[in-house]
Formats: sequence, C-alpha cells, structure tokens
Amino acid sequence: MKTAMTEFIRGLPKAELHVHIEGTLEPELAFQLAAKHGVPLPHASVDDLRRAYEFSDLQSFLDVYYAGAQVLRDEDDFYLLTRAYLGRARSQGVVHVEIFFDPQTHSARGVAFGTVLAGMRRALIEAERAWGMTFRLIPCFLRHLSASEAMSALQQVLPHRDAIAAVGLDSTENGHPPTKFREVFARARHAGLPAVAHAGEEGPPDYIREALDVLQVLRIDHGVRCEEDDELMERLARERIPLTMCPLSNVKLRIFDRLDSHNLKRLLERGLCVTVNSDDPAYFGGYLLENYLAVQEALALDREQLALLARNSVEASFLAPGEKRRWLQAIEAYVAGRGGV
Repeated sequence: MKTAMTEFIRGLPKAELHVHIEGTLEPELAFQLAAKHGVPLPHASVDDLRRAYEFSDLQSFLDVYYAGAQVLRDEDDFYLLTRAYLGRARSQGVVHVEIFFDPQTHSARGVAFGTVLAGMRRALIEAERAWGMTFRLIPCFLRHLSASEAMSALQQVLPHRDAIAAVGLDSTENGHPPTKFREVFARARHAGLPAVAHAGEEGPPDYIREALDVLQVLRIDHGVRCEEDDELMERLARERIPLTMCPLSNVKLRIFDRLDSHNLKRLLERGLCVTVNSDDPAYFGGYLLENYLAVQEALALDREQLALLARNSVEASFLAPGEKRRWLQAIEAYVAGRGGV
C-alpha cells in the first residue's frame, strides 16, 4: 500500500511554488564549487556538513544557509545548482516551478543580478524545451536588511522585468514586519510586479494581515500561524488567498514539534487554498515528493485530498489561465487514469 501511494504521489502532476534555489545546494555540490573557487568551508567533509543541518530555529538555519551560498560565484554555478534541482523535481512529478532567489545574498559578494538570472534561466529554459516544465522566477528581499537596501535591490531587478514573475520577502521574520517594506512593494507594484511574502511562520498572524493589506501580496508563504486568528482564517478561505506551506521545514525549524500536529489538513478542510512545497530541501530532509509523502502519512491524507493539493498548487501559481488549464487537465487525466481518487 505504501509503495502504491508513493507512486501515486510521484506521478501526480504538481507545481512547486515555494523553493529557495540557494536552499537546494546539496553538500556535494557545495564542496565541488568551493574547490573550484578556492572558498574555504567551515566543515571538513560532506558528512560533516550534513551533520550541521540540525537547527533550533529559523536563525540557526539561516546562518548555515548564507554560509553555503558563499560558493555561488559565477553563471555556471547558478546553472548547475538550478539544473540539479530541476532534474530531481521532474523525477518527482513537478511540472511547474516558481523559484525564489536572494539577489542581495549574492550582490553583497559582488555577484551581479544578471549573472544569477542568466545561470538560472539557462537551466530553466533547457528544462522547458526538454521536458515541457514551465517556470516563473521570484527574487526576494531580505527582511533583516534595511528597506533602503531592498529598494536598491529592486532597482537591479527592474531592468529584467520581463524575466521576473513577482517579488517576494524572506529571511528573519521576527522583528521585521511587512510594513517595513511598504514603499519597496509599492514601487514594485507600480512597475507591474505582483508580490508574495513570507508571513506567519515565526511571526504573528498580524504579519499575514499586514502582508495582505500593506504589501498587497497575492500569496502568503508559510502562513501556518493564521490558525490563531479565526477572522483571518475566514478571510483567507473566502478570498482564496494561497498558503505555500512547507511541512518538513516547519518541523526542522521547530515551528511544529511533530508532523502529525501540523495544521495543513485542518486548514485544507476549512477550505483554504493550501499547497505543499519543500522550502530549502537540501537542508530540511526532503524535496517535494518527500514533503507530500510525509504529510500523507502523518495526517492520513487520502488520494482526493492529495489531488486537491496538486490542483491548489496550479491554481495558486502565476501561470496564465491557459497554462493553468493545461496542468489542471493533466491532473484530472492522471487521476482518472488511476481509477479516480
């Protein structure tokens, strides 16, 4: 039965809407690129680095995450990183990806925005041509840095507007409310860029409300703490505001002690547009398939609920209506071919 469920989930066409490309950096590639550039890593071996992936909270993870990103230096590095992620995603039934990346992490080391973008797009275009996988790119502002630094980052993004689907907000949540970036997101909106934001992961439900009302985001990344506010829950359900949840990440960062206490199923049953994603899979113990399998087992999700999660992922994407219909039809054809749900 477990094997049958695994194969059902693997074959189910799915979109991934919340994955940080820097968070897909596996230790083997990190050491390969460190050797290429002569960058010292604070770990003796691949196994030693993997052992460092035990985190007490979001900040303890970010410390390791930003250190790892130091090995990403040129266009080929970002190409290799993105290609590796896409190959794994395809093998797990991912048909559409919306990738987050952190330009400020790289510009601080003198790596130009265009360099990062060119490497990622080369891999994405190859995947689209070879496999039909569709994609969107979302640069995120680092909320632990100042709003003026975010505005400077936005100025680097705008010349590449045609290659960008939206802007986002990530990094340390506590103490950095969405309101801090009001002017940055207003400027992006004026330029025609929609927005998403991490909110309600470690931060309070009010951060979700601020992201919606002040930043005017179309999607909430994480959002697990919405359950603490019934009025907010009703709004999210009524307005079909997507939540891009990352179950294994939430357990790894101690948002939930155990996966069987995660609120994903409760929110799904309340009618919220919940999706499953991997966040930073190299660090959190699983890509999209592993996240689906983990919540299916821990929360006893049936095939109908799993198919709903896949439909939600397409609905919540930045794809054009015709592209959404294509992938929704693929989901329905798959489910029908498996004898229904």
